[in-house]
Amino acid sequence: MEFQTAKGVRDVLPEDKILKNNVVALMTEQFELAGFAPLETPILERYETLAAKFAAGEASDALKEIFSLQDQGKRNLALRFDLTVPLSRYVAMNPTLKMPFKRYEIGRVFRDGPIKLGRYREFWQCDIDIVGSKSMIAEAEILTLVNTVFSNLALSVIIKVNNRKVLNGILEQAGIDRKEEAIISIDKLDKIGVDGVSAELKERGYTAKQIAAVFALVKGNMTLESLKAKLKDEEGLQGISELEELFSYLNAIGIKAVQFDVSLARGLAYYTGTVFEVRLKSGEFGSSLAGGGRYDTMIGNFIGGGREIPAVGIAFGLEPILDVLKMKEKMNVKTPAKVLVLPINTVLESLVVAQELREKGISTDIALLKGVTKNLQYAGALGIPFVAIVGEDELKQKKVLLRDMASGVEQLLSVKDVAKRVK
Repeated sequence: MEFQTAKGVRDVLPEDKILKNNVVALMTEQFELAGFAPLETPILERYETLAAKFAAGEASDALKEIFSLQDQGKRNLALRFDLTVPLSRYVAMNPTLKMPFKRYEIGRVFRDGPIKLGRYREFWQCDIDIVGSKSMIAEAEILTLVNTVFSNLALSVIIKVNNRKVLNGILEQAGIDRKEEAIISIDKLDKIGVDGVSAELKERGYTAKQIAAVFALVKGNMTLESLKAKLKDEEGLQGISELEELFSYLNAIGIKAVQFDVSLARGLAYYTGTVFEVRLKSGEFGSSLAGGGRYDTMIGNFIGGGREIPAVGIAFGLEPILDVLKMKEKMNVKTPAKVLVLPINTVLESLVVAQELREKGISTDIALLKGVTKNLQYAGALGIPFVAIVGEDELKQKKVLLRDMASGVEQLLSVKDVAKRVK
């Protein structure tokens, strides 16, 4: 039998999992420092929850990419394609939730879509959302945290920002009525270019004059100031006003990575205001590293009765972030162990040494192979930085021989001093 993984999924090797755990730990620390509380929602949702027109939207790629299934009771289920729709369903089911609700969630999501570097069918998202506030301060909080996370990861990024109201205003001014469809096409601009998007809009029945009117404003060098002078639509001007307020907050904090991009659309139907996307500044990596925006109507639509519950959030793509980090540095560490305790006819005493180091917070492995050379080779292959050799002579002095695997330097130290040296 030939073993294969399902298409678009993969095993995570120890060295990759160690890196992933470190990135998740860093994100979790920063999320909680900013006052976000953890939430966990099910991977399985009812199909109708994910497919609702105010969730994925009938025209979006997300609906086409849903993994759907039935349980033994013939109920239609699906694997979640993001963490935003489950959050909205959760808020709708918990009407007494104290607002504003700041939550983060880290977990697996699934999309049956095309595969490339940084894009898989099973992947992880790390979401932060603020529910219950219309204030642009909420956007400023989100983007400040995004900037902090990527700074801590030592990744130089551009955070692109736009507003769906701006795009709606541009489309209205161009005489385009089915705005959701047009926005889904515009969202592909960086993939298929102006010609490709123009062809899609033409297929949807729009005239060359209407398409030209769109691209007269949706272009790379368009600034907020220039757009404000050319856009007459009321909704579009409201979007510009919101962006101006947001940039005033970001400038006050000193966030320089955020840039206005009028072509940024984000393909999902539920966005109602600001939208954002994070890309590597160097442009050497095609996929976005994070994306999100404001969705003020989705939760209210789940609840019904015309109620509006404002919300804004962003999802960090853990897989593309890890792909970028692995591209930037060679991965040698295949174990969390910082010390390998190597007994030489001192097994019982070495077990005690290993336990003492663990109690002092040092990740410690103990040698299981026979022979000093084999164990040193083992430590080198796994990237363990130190080997603590425990021999009879060392024990007489109540010390161990600590070998630095990088330099080859050896020191006779107490267990307490080994812990200090390794830390």
